[in-house]
Amino acid sequence: MTQKGIAQGTVHTVPADLKKALTAASKSLALWNDTITPLGRNEWICWTTSVKKAETRADHVERVVRQIQEGKRRPCCWAGCPHR
Repeated sequence: MTQKGIAQGTVHTVPADLKKALTAASKSLALWNDTITPLGRNEWICWTTSVKKAETRADHVERVVRQIQEGKRRPCCWAGCPHR
């Protein structure tokens, strides 16, 4: 069986922990690849990796998977990626 790749952001690449979580949730992975824009993916990746604590990062990874399934296209209440 061929596994579909995971789409990247415009500036950021998907980190291993987020990639693992997305590939474990097929609906989230499909939405990530097909409906989230490259800029949107970039925002999710940066939002996930910009935190300092491991606990917060784990929470963000879980929230990315859940919130994409809920129809969110970008992180809420965040100033945005400063790298673009």
